[in-house]
Amino acid sequence: MAKKKSKQTPPPSEDPIVAGAGGSSTGPAAGNPPPTPSGPKKQSSSAKASPIEPPSASLIICRNKHWRYISAFHGPWLQMPMEILETIANINYNAARPRPVDAASLFDLVKIRRLVDEATNLAVRAASDIASPILTNVHGGFGDTASMGLGGSGHGAKLSRERKFRMREQASQKLARAYRLDEIVCSVATMQGASPLENVAQSVLQRNPKDLDAKYVHLFHEKIPSRQLAESTSVQPLTDIIVERPTEPEVLRTRATVKVFKEDLEGAAQDLTHALSLCRFHPPSHAASQEEVQLQEPLRARRRPQDVILAEKDRPSSLEGQLVFQRGSVYLTMACQLVGQSLPLHQRHESPTGDGTVTQNAEDEDANGAKQETARKQLESRKSVKILAKRALRDYMAFISQFEYSPYLPIGHVKEFNDRINMVAVQGIRNPRPSDAMAAAEPHKVYSLADLFAPLPPSDLPPYPSQNVVRNGSQPFVPETSCEWTTYHPLLSDALHSLLLCHCLVQTSPKELQRHAYMVARLVRLSDGYPVFQASRSPSRSDWVEVLRRADNWLNLSASWETLCAPAPIPIYDAPADQTSTPNPGLAASAAKALINGESPESVAEDMRKERIREQAIMEALDDERVVDEETFRASILAREKRAEEDYYSHGAAVAGSRSSAANGSHPNSGSPSSKAPQRLPPAESPMKRWGGAGDGDSREYPILTERASAIAIWVRDGPVVTGTAKRKKRTKKSGTSSASKTTAAAAAAAAAAASIEAGMSKLDVEEEEEPAET
Repeated sequence: MAKKKSKQTPPPSEDPIVAGAGGSSTGPAAGNPPPTPSGPKKQSSSAKASPIEPPSASLIICRNKHWRYISAFHGPWLQMPMEILETIANINYNAARPRPVDAASLFDLVKIRRLVDEATNLAVRAASDIASPILTNVHGGFGDTASMGLGGSGHGAKLSRERKFRMREQASQKLARAYRLDEIVCSVATMQGASPLENVAQSVLQRNPKDLDAKYVHLFHEKIPSRQLAESTSVQPLTDIIVERPTEPEVLRTRATVKVFKEDLEGAAQDLTHALSLCRFHPPSHAASQEEVQLQEPLRARRRPQDVILAEKDRPSSLEGQLVFQRGSVYLTMACQLVGQSLPLHQRHESPTGDGTVTQNAEDEDANGAKQETARKQLESRKSVKILAKRALRDYMAFISQFEYSPYLPIGHVKEFNDRINMVAVQGIRNPRPSDAMAAAEPHKVYSLADLFAPLPPSDLPPYPSQNVVRNGSQPFVPETSCEWTTYHPLLSDALHSLLLCHCLVQTSPKELQRHAYMVARLVRLSDGYPVFQASRSPSRSDWVEVLRRADNWLNLSASWETLCAPAPIPIYDAPADQTSTPNPGLAASAAKALINGESPESVAEDMRKERIREQAIMEALDDERVVDEETFRASILAREKRAEEDYYSHGAAVAGSRSSAANGSHPNSGSPSSKAPQRLPPAESPMKRWGGAGDGDSREYPILTERASAIAIWVRDGPVVTGTAKRKKRTKKSGTSSASKTTAAAAAAAAAAASIEAGMSKLDVEEEEEPAET
């Protein structure tokens, strides 16, 4: 039976991008074992999806492969042995601040990997009648007995049906705990598991339809037609779980994600607000079970006393960060959707009569009244855009405030961290001793990332951008005693670029927004997920680059965004003192190739430029959420290559070459962009002509510009200044109350905040001075 089910499972390489939101819930309710429309109770998952759309017309995959941001969490951690991964997490926690990787996210990742590996082991054993866990590995493979065709349990007896059910039930419980920790990380981890893992929750529900953990897991593992998550998913199973367990914020987070796919953004914001109130007043328990505690005791005894090894219950949680990030994304999406209703771009015409003449009779009064009503609604929409953008800005600032930055971190701390990681990964040393010399190192300043975006940022930051960054895209490799350093999180790049998009909608002054843009570029070029995560681009970064293009770079940035965000050079520990620069890798490669093949350096450089453009187009197409198959993938690449060639010949080789090659660390060999030469597009014939797609002709083939980037670019260029959106927050005297009354009052305030979202978001939580109303 296991072999039969594995044929229905898509290959692990299938990883469709996020499905577009929209549509109503017409498919079967996720999480219910029997399909509601019709059919027998033990109908397979592929058969359940057939009434929605035939399998021949659409790929049938698990629902969790549609989850947003799964591409940001890929990396070596998926293949690392558990002991090495946990040792790296402890080394990271004991590293000098700012820690290289966010400790809360990394601890949750370790926990999720262990739970998914254990669940995979149980599911494979139950599917193949293996009683002993020794005969399976952590990745769900089979032991030597299975590969030799012996099968069975290894002791000559098959497992009973009750034993198999208990094993699948235990696996389902472990997966539910993993999904509650972080549904995105767990979705990535389960994609590496064996095929029996996908059906374990469904098997439990066939016998016990009221199992809440199996319902929760089945929501992620149910097979649905690709790109049809909104039509094929119901929120009712999640609502049932919330009714039974009202103090679990994780299920509210999942329901909010489903509501985003269904375009119920107000409902998603309400769920996330409620989840935040539960998270703050009923923190989730991360305590390990008694079995896990017994397994960890010998490991703690072997640890060296220099490192702080946190118990499971004392490890930080990343749940609150997930909630504020997702709520900020919801608010930003709501603000962008209102841009089209707030600007009178599509209403600058009069309605002609049937014979082609314009009415000029008594109906003019009604027309004037309608115009005034329309203008009033547009004014209210503009205010709502700014209010929602401020709320998104507040949430993104709360998210990045969890991470740290140091302008002058001693190089020795970086060297010690890398050396300890190498001792673990290469030499196999499980408990590398920290350096005694670094314990007595001079202290260094550490700032929260939110401090860098304050009205008065720290005054001791290194200058940025420097002339080396503007001209060459990187700094010279000069041995230094200190370096800039920041904490890494897979969603940090998306949050930072979303911060800039929010400032566009808030209508921050160009000078202030330029300062924020340079600060974002400074942090993005320092962001590095070594040794756990791999680098990934973000949708918000792509949208921000498009806004700069469409809005004619109104910030007058000194170089292209790819050049400003080029990765910073790795700190050099033992380089010669006279080493002040490194040769341009692009020049060296083109010269070597020309010498070997007997070609002209100019032709070789042109071929390399086109190759870099194609590589960049492929990277951007892979990050595009609208790419769903091979046809759209090829169309996206072709459209981006056409646009890059148009930019190259329109604005000169220097600007276009730096934009297409900076991401790969190589740069054009002639004509670097001037420090005061912004990228400027030729003026369009109509302000609405270039918003729709990639340019003049290729927009009909494949639209590069997303709806969000288009809305923000229109707002930047055509949106009038909006005032009168800020209100003073009433201050009340603090009175001495008991802790119980404080908790009750805070819970009531959280409930009132959730109600205000549903009522139309009439209040603003950001404290500012009142402004005069817009005229």
